[in-house]
This record gives sequence, C-alpha cells and structure tokens, in this order.
Amino acid sequence: MNALLALPIGLRLSFALLVGGILGMAANWAVVRLAWTPRRYGVKLRQTLVVFLFALGTGWLYWWEVHCGGLLPAALPPSLMTELAVRVHVQWSCHLVLAWLMLVASLIDADEKLIPDEITVPGTIFGIVLATMYPFGLLPVVWELPDGRPFVGFLHAASPQAWPSQLDSAPQWSSLVLGWVLWWLWSLGLMDRVWRSRWGWFWALRLFFARLARSPSTLRLLAQGLIGSLAIFCVWLWGGWAWHGLLTSLIGMAAGGGLIWTVRIIGAATLRREAMGFGDVTLMAMIGSMLGWQSCLVIFFLAPVAGLFLGLLQWLLRRENEIPYGPFLCLAAMALIVGWRSVWSWLELTLGILGGLVPLFVVVCLGLMAILLTIMRIVREVFLKS
Repeated sequence: MNALLALPIGLRLSFALLVGGILGMAANWAVVRLAWTPRRYGVKLRQTLVVFLFALGTGWLYWWEVHCGGLLPAALPPSLMTELAVRVHVQWSCHLVLAWLMLVASLIDADEKLIPDEITVPGTIFGIVLATMYPFGLLPVVWELPDGRPFVGFLHAASPQAWPSQLDSAPQWSSLVLGWVLWWLWSLGLMDRVWRSRWGWFWALRLFFARLARSPSTLRLLAQGLIGSLAIFCVWLWGGWAWHGLLTSLIGMAAGGGLIWTVRIIGAATLRREAMGFGDVTLMAMIGSMLGWQSCLVIFFLAPVAGLFLGLLQWLLRRENEIPYGPFLCLAAMALIVGWRSVWSWLELTLGILGGLVPLFVVVCLGLMAILLTIMRIVREVFLKS
C-alpha cells in the first residue's frame, strides 16, 4: 500500500478515471441487459454521458476520499493518514461499488419505474459480506478508547454509544436470534407473495401460501435463508469485529428496507393507490447494509426534498403524478457519503440527545407524513373536481 501511495496522485487519478469509464460502460450494458425500454432518441447520448460522468465522478471520489481524507475526522496527523491508507482505499472501493449499483438502479427506475432484484439483492449480500470481512470499511467515526484516547473506528449499530453487551457474540444468544430474525425478514420479503384480505383472512392466507408454493423462487430463497443462517451462526461463534460488522450491516439493511416499506404501506393507505414500488424497499435495504441505520435516517429525510420539488414541477407541467423515487434515494445516499464528516458531526449530536427516543421520533415523523399525505389527497380530489 505504501508503494501505491508513493505513486504520483495524477497517475492514481488517471487509473481511477479509467476504472470509472469501464464501470460506466458496464452500467450501460447492465441497463440494456436487465430492463431497458427502447427510445426513439437520446439513447446514445445518455450512454455517452453515463460513461463520461461516472468516470469523472470516480476520479473525484478517489481524490476526495483517499487523497484528501474527506470522510475521516478533521485534523488527523499525516502519520495516521498513512496508517489508514488501506482503510480509505477499501472505503472508496465499497462506495464505488455502491455508486455503480445505484446508477444502474436509477437508470432502470427512470425508464421502467421499477428496480430489479438482480441489482439490489447481490448488492445487499455484498454489503453484508464486506462488513463482516472488513468492518473498518464502513463509514468512519471516532471512538474513545478505555484510556481516553481517540481512535478512528467505524459506524456500528450502537454508534454514537459504545457497543452494548446485549449485542455481543457467543454466548449471547439474544444477538444471534436478532441476526437470524433480520436475515429471514429480508429473505421472506423477497419472496413472490400476495396479500388480499377483501374476502377475509382465511382466503388471504390461502392465496398467500398458494402463491408461494407456485413460485419458482421460493425454494431458492429458502435455501438462501438457511445458508445465510448458518453463516451468521459461524460468525457469531467467531465473534470480534466480524460479528460487530455483520450485525451492523443486518440492522442497517432491516432499518433501511423497513422505513421505506412502512412509507409504502402508509402511502397506499392514505393515497388509496400504490405510492411506492417494492424495488425502493430493496434498494434502501441495500444502501442500509453498506451505510448503517443511522445513515438511513438522514437519507429518509433528505430524499423527499428533491423528490417533492420534481414531483410538483412535473405535475404542474405535465399533470403527471408518478415519479421514480429510487434516483432520489441514491442521490441522497451519495450526498451523505461525500458530506459524511459534516453529517456525522450533526447526527452524532442529534442521536446523543434523542438517545432511546429515536424509534419514537421516527414513529411521530411517519404519523405526520400520513396526515400530510391525507391532506394532499383531499386537496387534489377537490382541485380535480373543481
């Protein structure tokens, strides 16, 4: 790694630009391969822009994260920057993979208004595996060691507090059960299921299990759940940072997907139509597996700002009220990564003040959102009738 850092920054940036260009071409190929609606114009131009802009973005991200240490706490001594060289390169690589996955998901969502599982499911597994194998590749935060010295750690499930004993590895069985529950919630959520309770719960359950029995993906996802459960058990026995990283990623996955799933249910109930696709749920789960549940809170509040503005503009100009929400989640995630140092300074203070009231705060915000959506639906119905 010292040999790599000894290379001129210009040479390293040139390599990053080359990698970004190749990934941009791969993104165009993935969009065509997975879900692409032919257009009469603009396709070649968009593909060229994707390659060009992703190459520039890759080079800039390398310069910001690795050369400038933009994600690390401010005023680190040069000697410590050298010691963290491996870590910042792993973080940059992880964020580059996440950016590529989000780019493909955003392009497909813009074309098809859907996000395929072929992007989000492997991305989520990648995030979980990376957090397990090298948890210090997660977003950096400062820990206070027992002797009072600061240490650059990673954003774990209990940050900004210390890791609680209740989440320790073996022989703490409650943490293993939590990991299994989160993993199976995700695996079962991916299954091809349907829920229609208009004829009662009996017929709803009958249809639910009949759909699962007919779906060819059910056995594959059950096998995924069992293999994942065995892997979680092995890491739980191993313990150490690997368990902290794994459980952090699983909690982030569940929190991210759960937030958007709840918004989807609330939106459907208040607007009386599907307000958000399930692809947005799996997309946010993927983001949460790599960035943690704390980041999901910021993205959850940041993404609707741009989405609401564009939605109102589109409705005023075209009278269209459906916009793909996935790109705004991705933009918010990238904004959080780039501005992590400032974001964490604010978020650490906020989470420290709220403490155990964070779930209550989220519930209140979701309740306010339900009221706002109901008011918007009523106003829209009145406006259309007039």
